[in-house]
Amino acid sequence: MFTGLVEELGTFEGRDGERYRFGARAILDGIEIGDSIATNGCCLTVVEHGDGWWATDLSEETLSRTSLGELAAGAPVNLERAARVGDRLGGHIVQGHVDGVGYIVVCPPDLEVAVPPEVLRYCVEKGSITIDGVSLTIVEVRADSVTAAIIPHTAEVTTLGSTPVGSPVNLEVDVIAKYVESLLGDRAR
Repeated sequence: MFTGLVEELGTFEGRDGERYRFGARAILDGIEIGDSIATNGCCLTVVEHGDGWWATDLSEETLSRTSLGELAAGAPVNLERAARVGDRLGGHIVQGHVDGVGYIVVCPPDLEVAVPPEVLRYCVEKGSITIDGVSLTIVEVRADSVTAAIIPHTAEVTTLGSTPVGSPVNLEVDVIAKYVESLLGDRAR
């Protein structure tokens, strides 16, 4: 589980087959093989690490459901270590299970992201959404997009401040909404 509070802006260093390598510093403190790191909102497993870097293996499933396969060497990435019991939950409950890929329509501070219909159905005004691993509050739900107000600090310490219009972003909606729909079955529709 994660909180959606980005700990570090890392760098995608490149790939060798299915193995992806990322540059980082702060999140490597105490990291071990098998630990989870949310990378642009996607929960990835550390399979190797060294001084200033860590690596993970990405499956075709992950690549088909996220924007990670579109990363170019040198691209910045949002990084967060998994939460520990007793940590503050400053964002919201984030699983690191990407629900879909959206696209930047308007850059911050008044961020607008195009959201696929199968994800948009779980979005509500003042509800939580994770965009590239950043926990945000939805300002407005539109016909095919959501908006969020991005403060200067968030723009500075995450990729959202420099991601251009048209760029893909990973989306995760509040898991509680998905559970409620599942429990209610046909009554939810």
